[in-house]
Amino acid sequence: MKSIYHFNFEDLKVYQKAIEFVELVHQQLNDFPKIENYRLSAQFARAADSIAFNTAEGSGSSDASFLNYLRIARDSSRECVAATTKAYLRNYISFEQSENNRSLLVEINKMLSSLMKHLKNKPT
Repeated sequence: MKSIYHFNFEDLKVYQKAIEFVELVHQQLNDFPKIENYRLSAQFARAADSIAFNTAEGSGSSDASFLNYLRIARDSSRECVAATTKAYLRNYISFEQSENNRSLLVEINKMLSSLMKHLKNKPT
C-alpha cells in the first residue's frame, strides 16, 4: 500500500533499488549464525541501510551537499561488496545469493554515479 504522505526522494530509482537491496540483505542476515550478530551481520546491515539513508537524507540539500551524501552511499555500497564476499566465504550465503547481491550493487553503483554526474553537470 502506498502512503498518502510522499517525499520526493522516494521517486528516485536509486533510492527504490537501495530499499530493495537492504530488504534482501536483512532476509539473508536471518540465516547468519548468532556469533555474527555484533560483527559481520551488524556491519553489513549498517552499510546496506546507509545506501538508502544517505540518498534520502542528502536529497533535501543543496546539490553540493547531495553529492557528498551520494559519495557516502556509494562507499557504503562498496562496503556491501566486501560484506557479501565475507558472507559467501564463510558459507552464510550461497553463490547465487552472492551473485544477486553483486548484481544489485553494480546496478546501484551505476545509478549513483549517473546521478552524481548529473548533479555535477547541472547548470548553477
